[in-house]
This record gives sequence, C-alpha cells and structure tokens, in this order.
Amino acid sequence: MTTKTKTQVPVHIRWMIRRDMPEVLAIEAGAFEFPWCEEDFIRCLRQRNCIGMVAEHNERVVGFMIYELHRNRLHVLNFAVAADLRRRGIGSQMLRKLVSKLSRERRSRIMLEVRETNLSAQLFFRDLGFRAISLLRDFYEDTTEDAYLMQFRYVPTAGEIDDSIERIERLAG
Repeated sequence: MTTKTKTQVPVHIRWMIRRDMPEVLAIEAGAFEFPWCEEDFIRCLRQRNCIGMVAEHNERVVGFMIYELHRNRLHVLNFAVAADLRRRGIGSQMLRKLVSKLSRERRSRIMLEVRETNLSAQLFFRDLGFRAISLLRDFYEDTTEDAYLMQFRYVPTAGEIDDSIERIERLAG
C-alpha cells in the first residue's frame, strides 16, 4: 500500500491588509457553511485588540487567521486555508506563528471554538497540541450546534525555568 504525501507549501505570514479582502472572502466562502461577510471582517478588524494575518504563497493569499489579544491569552475567531491547498502545512505554519507570540509572563494560551461536527478541524488542532476543555451548548447564532472550546497552553523551555529558579534564589537571598 502506498500513501501519496502532498508536498508542504512554504508560506510568508504577514498582517492582513485591505486589498487581501477578496481572496480572504473567497477562502472563507469555500471553507464554511455559514461564512463571515466582508462587513463581519471589517467590524472585527476595526477593534483595537483584533489582528488579521494572512499566509501568502506565490503572491496569492492561501490562508488567514483573525485573533483577539487579551491580557493573558490569544483568542482565534476565524481561521481557514484555501480548499485546494489544505493538508499542505499552511495551517500549521500559521499556528506556529501564533504560538511564537506566547510567553510565560504575558499571554500563555490560545483559545478557540470548533463546531462539534467539524471533526477535521478538531483533529488538526489536537495534532498541534490543543485540547478540548469544555463543550459550549448552542454556541452558534446560525444553528443550534454546539462547539468545543479548545486551548493550547504555553510550555516554558528548560532555560526559562532555570532563569526563574535563579531569580527566585536571588530574591530569597
């Protein structure tokens, strides 16, 4: 039995800009049964704590994520990859970029909701270290569907742990 492995697609991840909107909306429409409209994106991105990022490959937007900055966490509101390029590492690269923004001192976790029927998304996030921490009943406005609240927790490196121990020892005298 042979398994066909799809080639990983390297992407450049950058801030979302206004001219990305047509490609973002096309990805959104291809990814979700109840997609956001342009007004939803604009309303969200006008908020001070809301950030939009896109993944670009060969000058084409191939994925995006919208997230909120909170005091101690990041909250992913929307996340999608172009249908023709899924399972090629684009989503993983975008999430690694988001994880790189975490630290022990500041924002130490990423939260997001996934529809209970979206098994592929649940498995994708689980494979990247997210865990379902609760079930949100009747979560969506467009359906009576439930959602899983999933969380990724930052794990400090050995060096960070050693630095903390040294600081504590210095303070303790």
